[in-house]
Amino acid sequence: MTTPATASTDRLPFQDPVRPINERVKDLVGRLTLDEKIEQMLYTAPAIERLGIPAYNWWNEALHGVGRAGIATVFPQAIGLAATWNVDLIGQIANVIADEGRAKFHDTLRRTGETPQYHGITYWSPNINIFRDPRWGRGQETYGEDPYLTARLGVAFVRGLQGDDPQTFKTIATPKHYAVHSGPEPDRHHFNADCSDRDLRETYLAAFKATVVEGGAWSVMGAYNRFRGEPCCASPLLLQTILRDQWGFKGYIVSDCGAIEDIHLHHKVVETAEEAAALAVHTGCDLCCGGAYAALKGAVEQGLIDEATIDESVGRLFEARIRLGMFDPPEEVPYANTPIEVVDSPAHRALALQAARESIVLLKNDGLLPLDEAQIKRLAVIGPNADDAEVLLGNYNGTPSDPITPLRGLRERATNAEVVYARGCGILGDDRSGFDEAVRLASESDVAVLVLGLSQLIEGEEGQEEGVSGGQRTLGDRTRIDLPPTQQALLEAVHATGTPVVLVILSGSAVAVNWAHEHVPAIIQAWYPGQAGGTALAEVLFGDVNPAGRLPVTIYRSVDQLPPFTDYSMAGRTYRYFTGEPLYAFGHGLSYTRFEYSELMITPGEASAGQPVSITATVTNAGEREGDEVVQLYVTDREASVPVPVRQLGGFLRVHLRPGESRTITFTLAPDQLAVFLDDGRRVVEPGVFEVAVGGKQPGAGGGADAPTTSVVTGQFTVTGEPFLVETFRTHD
Repeated sequence: MTTPATASTDRLPFQDPVRPINERVKDLVGRLTLDEKIEQMLYTAPAIERLGIPAYNWWNEALHGVGRAGIATVFPQAIGLAATWNVDLIGQIANVIADEGRAKFHDTLRRTGETPQYHGITYWSPNINIFRDPRWGRGQETYGEDPYLTARLGVAFVRGLQGDDPQTFKTIATPKHYAVHSGPEPDRHHFNADCSDRDLRETYLAAFKATVVEGGAWSVMGAYNRFRGEPCCASPLLLQTILRDQWGFKGYIVSDCGAIEDIHLHHKVVETAEEAAALAVHTGCDLCCGGAYAALKGAVEQGLIDEATIDESVGRLFEARIRLGMFDPPEEVPYANTPIEVVDSPAHRALALQAARESIVLLKNDGLLPLDEAQIKRLAVIGPNADDAEVLLGNYNGTPSDPITPLRGLRERATNAEVVYARGCGILGDDRSGFDEAVRLASESDVAVLVLGLSQLIEGEEGQEEGVSGGQRTLGDRTRIDLPPTQQALLEAVHATGTPVVLVILSGSAVAVNWAHEHVPAIIQAWYPGQAGGTALAEVLFGDVNPAGRLPVTIYRSVDQLPPFTDYSMAGRTYRYFTGEPLYAFGHGLSYTRFEYSELMITPGEASAGQPVSITATVTNAGEREGDEVVQLYVTDREASVPVPVRQLGGFLRVHLRPGESRTITFTLAPDQLAVFLDDGRRVVEPGVFEVAVGGKQPGAGGGADAPTTSVVTGQFTVTGEPFLVETFRTHD
């Protein structure tokens, strides 16, 4: 970071924080040579020493904590954060991540004078792609399958990262991967995704629009794939028509890593590197992750692009750095004095523990939980995920200073019992040599806690080594969604001992535990729970914490219930369009207490098209334990003239209630939440009947979603009058 002279008269105009940003940007860009401009469009932007501009590496990660930069507070993987259904908590977590990132940035800069990779303050997070298919290896990085839930959590995360100072960003958030991107991983560099305008607008773009328009995200990352034949990082439709023209996006666009090279090498849309670079910049992709923009010099010489177009991109990049305070005196930057001591601080550790507690989903409980410690003298902890600190972290993670595995958490909590451990088997493979020990320990114990599931070896990003030991790489996507066969055999062998079994699943995606649902008395989904996962799990098992997490995805019974992975139509996908019976439904989760709903009020009962509708209901803790409830509002359009979801989430709120306590919850359905997408591109609110349901689960979803610990109240209202136009969206003439 440069340290300009203290008097504004001694500063160059771009160094003067008093001047308007556009003047500063224009001055700075005007001082650069063409070669310097092109170099600044690479993520490894070199220093411009004659102007006092330091080198800056734009690549940093903040998916669920500051990633890949040493010690940091590690929160549950993004899919676990989604399972909290807690908007305020996500905002707090993002704020903490930004504080730790700022502290690391300034500390590194003071010590070394440089900003190496993963130490900057421009974060390539959050991942807000829709987790449309459980086979996708990167679904763990998302907030699940629902566009509304993803949007609300995404907006909170973006706002938390970027801060609320009117002049200076704390950090910059980068929602990714824009757009229509969710596997298959092996095909992403050449794959062409396609879907209807209806699915595009209502599913794939909804969260991106929210994070840009409501959240104010100052950066967006393009995806690897093509959409309707256009590379996403060079798509006039996505980058210009929708993002900049329709949504008013003012920030910068960054390519995914190597995506510009893909344009000519794999998508083969153009023939040369110069054409690929020129095409991407022309369509508004300002920053290249990779070296492809080095070809821009040749592109200018060949007349493929002019310097004025390059100036626009360079200007957007320097505007971001100016808005981050990089060229201002440290004493004038609100976040420059964030102390390094905030990293992994006690307060941040406490928040990681709270997030882990809130992320845990109780899928099934036949009365075994919470465990009665007075009745447990010996507790067996079994499974390949029981004592593996690495599996707590998911991917795109930081390094926790003191990770707590399930085994450690249970040993620290169950101080009055003997806790014994056997790994039993590996995550993958056929080795059953550990079965005998696991069965023996289980048969000699009062309860067996089996910690099974997945890891980064099974699910992850194409070619990923992060979270995978022994020089191996992740398998990426899954071809099946049940437990690996050897783990299933271990589960059945332990169950056969007659010892009561609690199955704990660590994973980043849905695991079809059909056999366990029929035979095992208690099942917990704990995701990749972050540094405090073991403590949170033990607290839930023993009833110190009442679980209230909810599924942000549907757990299907098998891949036979799914359309082909490469089909991007939403028909038959996610709870919104799936008409079969799931194993566990989106929104499902049990409690150790019981919640009842009453006094549903809909105002007005007959609304004019375009008028908001108020939905009010009372929720009561009718049980004997205090706990959280996730109140969910679902809406169904019964008389739509076009295809619409079976139901869709229209509001949610996580609340804490003491035994006997009631709270009245009010949601407001805005006109755009009632609108349908017509074939001519208009989005309108049509007259007709709408059904609503308020409760702690979906209404009538079937399967394990018939949660006995919560209930649902339903009603309906009518929209009258002429159709009300919300917006018009066309992708072609």
